[in-house]
This record gives sequence, structure tokens and C-alpha cells, in this order.
Amino acid sequence: MKKFIKDWLWIIIVALIIAGVTNKFIFFNIKVTTGSMLPTIQLDDTIFCTKIYGEKSIKRGEIIVFESKELGDDLVKRVIGLPNDHVEFKNDGTVYINNKKLEEPYVVNNSDKTGIFDVPEHCYLFAGDNRATSLDARSWDNPYINYKDIKGRAKFVIMPFSRWGKLDK
Repeated sequence: MKKFIKDWLWIIIVALIIAGVTNKFIFFNIKVTTGSMLPTIQLDDTIFCTKIYGEKSIKRGEIIVFESKELGDDLVKRVIGLPNDHVEFKNDGTVYINNKKLEEPYVVNNSDKTGIFDVPEHCYLFAGDNRATSLDARSWDNPYINYKDIKGRAKFVIMPFSRWGKLDK
């Protein structure tokens, strides 16, 4: 019996170490608590995310998880502005990046919330897909999220099982 416990204890400890390292450095899950990304992500969806290594790998249109120091929470939003971009949210709901209209087929419930932003180096600008209700860069005191506050890329809805699937750009 002693040998059995000793053998299994070793396996359990190794499994916990592997799980901890994986969660810290490779991927994690987050539960969405707002409707700002509707219909792409539903309220209470659990999202599987991968860590991001490399500032230059972040692309416009990706769904990213980041820490909002202003709101004291982890948020899930879509990348709108990259470093050094000039971004304009017009009152008809359109968005212009460096004076070119951004095509956003995923946006619903557009908003007349406007704003002009010049994204600093090493920072990003985020907005929700459900623009009418999204508390995003257009509303924050500090609209720019520094790369060091980005936690990962949202990849899949894993819960509820009825919505299981890849999150497309």
C-alpha cells in the first residue's frame, strides 16, 4: 500500500507541475462576464486562450484578452488600433485606420460614440463587437493598452458545449 501511494503521489505531483507550467506559459481559460463581444462571444462563454509571445505577432481584428488596470479586470475585446495607428470612430459607426475605412463584418448594434486616437508605440486600441453596449477604448480614461498588459489570444469557445468552436477573425 505504501508503494502504491508513493508511486501515485509522484505522478500527481508531476501532473500538477506540468499543469501549472502549461497554464502559466502556454494557455489559459477565461469566462466572459459581459455582452460587449456579442454575437461573436456570448455572456458566460468560457474561452480557451493562448499566450502571446511577440508584440509584432498581434494583428488587427484578433480577439485578445488583456488586463485593464483602469477597470481592475481582465477584458476580451477586438484589436482595432496597432502601435502608431491613427484611429477615428465616426458618428455613423464606421472606423477609419490611417484614413482608410476598416471593414468590420462582425460588428453589430453600431454606436454613434466617436473618438480620435493616435495609438502610442507598444500600445493597442480595443473595441467590442457589440459597439452600442461595449465599454471599450472610446469610454476609458486611458484608451491605450500596453503590450505588457496583454495576456493572450482568444481561440475557441469551449463552454457551453452547444457553442463549442473556433473564434474566427
